[in-house]
Amino acid sequence: MKIVFASRCQQGLRDENQDRTGAEITEEKACFVVCDGVAGLSGGDRAAQLVRDTLLAELHSQPRLTPENTHAAIEHCRAALRQAQEQQPGFSRMSTTLAALFIDRPQRRAWWAHAGDSRVYHFRHGALFDVTRDHSLAQQLKDAGYENTGINSNLLYNALGADPARPVTFSAELALEDGDAFLVCTDGFWLNLTTREMEQALRMVNACEEWLALMEKAVSRSVKKDNLSALSVWIGEPQDATLLYSAADSARFLPPRD
Repeated sequence: MKIVFASRCQQGLRDENQDRTGAEITEEKACFVVCDGVAGLSGGDRAAQLVRDTLLAELHSQPRLTPENTHAAIEHCRAALRQAQEQQPGFSRMSTTLAALFIDRPQRRAWWAHAGDSRVYHFRHGALFDVTRDHSLAQQLKDAGYENTGINSNLLYNALGADPARPVTFSAELALEDGDAFLVCTDGFWLNLTTREMEQALRMVNACEEWLALMEKAVSRSVKKDNLSALSVWIGEPQDATLLYSAADSARFLPPRD
């Protein structure tokens, strides 16, 4: 099963970059992760790096990935972060979001986990198939049928390191198909793109790197106030399952004619 990926991590207009990305691919497994240190609390960058590094180290020692050992690895991340909070009083409230995609290559199965407002998007046949639901006040209001316009999307009720501790949300296992595509990203990335624009970009390209670069170009046309990070992941040959539907699809991504 062919897997290719591309990665971006930009500081934007923030004074520091609190995002971290990471990936590991072997013949048996693959893992892709983004972490976004929670703003307004000291040590967000430390929390993001600690969780990213701990998760990849825990999974590196596993010959195969399963929902059980990935769940245990994330709980180990939580424990490591709690210990760091206790040992560093100045960073006792540091916390981070998490979005991670896990793949068992021999079984051709995938699942994902998230905490906070970092997301995992799954596209099949060039269209959105599934996406994580943010652990935020804005998402809660939307789910309840209330207007959430103007609500700060950064008001989170779940993140690793936050108090009280809440469970990380895991997806069900998914049987992978040739042509599946995933986007694992922080809010600084997805806030500047609509799902339709992600789909349009996917239909316009022939390579995973091109897909991420095209979305990055669209994001760059907005004011990049936040850190923005993303990993794009292709299973097989998504370009064979997608087509550019019309010239109108390209308007957001291609430079205007003189």
